[in-house]
Amino acid sequence: MSAVETADRAMRILVTGAAGFIGSHLCERLTNDGHSVWGLDNFDDFYDPELKRRNISRVGLHPRMHVVEGDVRDQILLDGLFGTVPFDLVIHLAARPGVQPSVNDPGLCYDVNVTGTLRLLETMRRYRVSRLVFASSSSVYGDDAAEPLSEEHAAGTPSSPYAASKRSGELLCHSWHHRWGLSVYCLRFFTVYGPRQRPDLAINQFLTLLRQKKPVPIHGDGVTGLDYTHIDDAVEAASRAAVQLRQLPPNAPIFRILNVGHGRVIGLEELAETLSRVLGVKARLSRGGGGMRNTQAADTSRLEEELGYRPRIDFADGVSRYVEWLEEVESAEVVTAGP
Repeated sequence: MSAVETADRAMRILVTGAAGFIGSHLCERLTNDGHSVWGLDNFDDFYDPELKRRNISRVGLHPRMHVVEGDVRDQILLDGLFGTVPFDLVIHLAARPGVQPSVNDPGLCYDVNVTGTLRLLETMRRYRVSRLVFASSSSVYGDDAAEPLSEEHAAGTPSSPYAASKRSGELLCHSWHHRWGLSVYCLRFFTVYGPRQRPDLAINQFLTLLRQKKPVPIHGDGVTGLDYTHIDDAVEAASRAAVQLRQLPPNAPIFRILNVGHGRVIGLEELAETLSRVLGVKARLSRGGGGMRNTQAADTSRLEEELGYRPRIDFADGVSRYVEWLEEVESAEVVTAGP
């Protein structure tokens, strides 16, 4: 792409939740593609804020990257941003994540995920920003949806406050689309993993146990599990959605919900065995009672139809990339610490 073409297609993009797992990778992709990015993050304590600062530190040095520390619920901050920068598009990733944390504190979950989304949407309306990529979740489908999970499913029975808050976000986006002509892609991400992933995810927990040569607990039948989506696939889908929205004529707003998943469930037993092969250690499995939340496989045919893309990074390959990155980070930390 020539410099003229890059300048012509470049956007001014606000990314909320920019220092998080998906957000930091997406900011790198967008700036590398020639866009100017304002990354908003409050660096909250859901997990170590220092990890988030590391996430954003490298891309934060890019001349087209502008890191803004603040909360998406802060109306004064939003007015200052939108009143200063004529954004072409918003990518809304900021959220209070996690099923169990939302059960423990549903009020905080709803305040961040619903009130924050509402304030962002209303600010976009007032400043006439008409394109949005909204990060939703596969959890909106609930526990009783038929497999494979299709966007045609009503998603009317979310089973946690977090899932309900994400479904509420989708419905709010649809209201602003219907009433004020907002063009929206709601991306229902299925368990995203890879470098910089949240420390509470099962892959990290299993890796720690395997490296310490401790038994890995397998609950239920060991088969039920999650549809794991590599971070590179998630970022590719989000960046394509942004470009697609930019190309739409202003008088033809759209509202689309798209699954972003690999399309195959990885059970707990397969997860442990894959990690053990990558590490070169023998997994000791400790079987117990109880079950786990099961996410059925994603139907990604609509994603391929809309954006010309289907997530394609194989789980074993994705795990290998993650472990390689983790070892590089640990080696760098040892060198930095010194003798």
